[in-house]
Amino acid sequence: MSTATTHPLPTAHALEAALREALQPTELEVIDESSAHAGHAGANAEGYGTHFRVRIASPLFAGKPRVARHRLVYDALQVFIAQGLHAIAIEVL
Repeated sequence: MSTATTHPLPTAHALEAALREALQPTELEVIDESSAHAGHAGANAEGYGTHFRVRIASPLFAGKPRVARHRLVYDALQVFIAQGLHAIAIEVL
């Protein structure tokens, strides 16, 4: 059985929902950039669900260094790694 059958590919909507629940962002944009990575390691033939850009601001980031802010985002999205998420570009606003 393929991974895609067992675990559907992540969507921008699913990532956004997880981030909203975990980090209560004041600003959030999740962009699926997978199609721009065709032929890149971790890309797939479908052209979605593997590479995302997250632009986020959250009160939970207050007083934390950039690495800790990024860790909070990665922690909130960890479940999607098993679903084929290959890369996350994070922009903390």
